[in-house]
Amino acid sequence: MSGNGTVTVLAIILSLVISALLIILTDEDVLEAAGYFFSRPVDTLAAAWSAVASAYAALFRGAIFNYRGDTFSEGIYPLMESLTVATPLIIISLGIAISFRSGLFNIGGQGQMIFGAMFATWFGVHLQLPAGLHLVLVLIMGILGGALWGAVVGFLKALTGAHEVILTIMLNYVAIHLVTYFLYTPVLQREGSTNPVSDFLPSTAVFPLLFGDSFRLNWGFVVALVATVFAWWLMKRSSVGFQLRAVGANPDAARTAGVSVKRMYVVAMAISGGLAGLAGMSQVSGTEKMLNTDVAGSFGFDAITVALLGRSSPWGVFAAGLLFGALRAGGVTMQTETGVPIDIVLIIQSLIVLFIAAPPLVRMIFRLPAPGALQARTTADPVTQPALAGAVAATTASADGHAAPADSATIGDAVGVAAGDSGSTDPADADPSTTTPAEGDRR
Repeated sequence: MSGNGTVTVLAIILSLVISALLIILTDEDVLEAAGYFFSRPVDTLAAAWSAVASAYAALFRGAIFNYRGDTFSEGIYPLMESLTVATPLIIISLGIAISFRSGLFNIGGQGQMIFGAMFATWFGVHLQLPAGLHLVLVLIMGILGGALWGAVVGFLKALTGAHEVILTIMLNYVAIHLVTYFLYTPVLQREGSTNPVSDFLPSTAVFPLLFGDSFRLNWGFVVALVATVFAWWLMKRSSVGFQLRAVGANPDAARTAGVSVKRMYVVAMAISGGLAGLAGMSQVSGTEKMLNTDVAGSFGFDAITVALLGRSSPWGVFAAGLLFGALRAGGVTMQTETGVPIDIVLIIQSLIVLFIAAPPLVRMIFRLPAPGALQARTTADPVTQPALAGAVAATTASADGHAAPADSATIGDAVGVAAGDSGSTDPADADPSTTTPAEGDRR
């Protein structure tokens, strides 16, 4: 009950409860019924329940399953949409999580995602290749673009010691303005258009749909699954991942053990940026089919939240990405059907991160034991614990004047064992008559 998984689930529940209170306080029917609360309190409670139930029901219908749909396709469409929205978020969050595990606070996912999208778009639009080869090339170029932009941060940190937070913030702005410039020039701008948009990617450079034209879900989600497996293997099974984790845990100890900390900084940021670039590629080749100035949106900063919620574990990040994708998709339905502002979804996400960052607060609210407290109580030393208990009981009896002479010996033995007195455990010391002359001379 004190593990990280329990704290995460309870943090989500607390966020939903507090958000429900905000829905109640902003609902017009509840406020109207509250005006005559003392005369008819049931009306206020009924209006509050109706507001929360209708809002969360709409959130569920827009994120998981539309039980009002006439066909099966209409019923599962929200789930497919949630997976579509979660796809780039999962991929970029994996890169952020790897940098976190390496001791680097990478908040440049937005810029790295933009560079991956730019590389993928240019090679997708300006080259004419067979279907399979073209898509693979676009995917590789997307990874390469993000990796190069991330490696710049790692190289500058290793060379000059500059802080990665400052570097990534500045490079985010560089990437944003650079893609805007390219989209207003023939480098990427659609021919004959005055808007900052690129040409549509040809069908050879686009992810095929997974379940037909009824849904937007494409093979980019499969790429997200493969990226999750890769991140797990990298951090858990590879020597590079071990070195990254060692640097993240203690750079000085890693350096003493022979790990090149500077090289690991570059490797960590390159891998992190490569995954962010892959997310940008999945956005232009999966859902958008083109490049615009809003290609990265808020994915770069949402990825930090997802990585924190997933505790920088690949499968934890995957689950957190699915949750945030569902909240995004369901928030639109909640707003359109009930009038609840979509900002409530942002509040839920923010509260989740708040409670995840403060586990003692969650444990205090739900009265959970501290980590390891139960184990410390139940795994006491099997020799010392009974001996000390017997010593305390015997001492108490002696203070009352009821201890027998035999009990005094027990007290002495118990105290000796508890104190680690090795002499009291020697059979020869217990009975001098059993000691041979040779043994006596040696003593």
